[in-house]
Amino acid sequence: MNIKTLVANGLIAALYIAVSMAVEPLAFSSIQFRIPEMFNHLIVFNKRYFYGIILGVFITNIFSPLGLYDLIFGVAHSAISLLIIIFLARFIKNTWVLLVATTLVFSFNMFIIAFELNLALELPFMLSWLTTAAGEFGVLAIGMPIMYALNKRLKFNTLV
Repeated sequence: MNIKTLVANGLIAALYIAVSMAVEPLAFSSIQFRIPEMFNHLIVFNKRYFYGIILGVFITNIFSPLGLYDLIFGVAHSAISLLIIIFLARFIKNTWVLLVATTLVFSFNMFIIAFELNLALELPFMLSWLTTAAGEFGVLAIGMPIMYALNKRLKFNTLV
């Protein structure tokens, strides 16, 4: 990994952590309205952002009230979902279609977080899946035009 990629990923991780901590009550609840999840859309523009996103999720989850559960399940959710999008990007070249796919994949895969909440807090699985998926969908849906517009200005694919 070159220095430029390393720095870009470090900045993404730092931004993810800072924004998560700023909205902490929303980031760790059963609704999971975690604003920096919109950074997941960066993977659409360049797969090298994988490491920064995962590092941001990992460090943020260190501060989770669910502790080890969130470190395991939260990071697994992000890694699995990002890898699915990287795979889909081999076949889908339209940016908007990939942004929608990212939103849907991450939202659907919230069953992983629902399972975590069921294990850790004995919350009902289906209700947890519904609420966490709704929160994830909302953040990512709002994030699509924001990240698309930022890409027009910043050219995410050339930053790393």
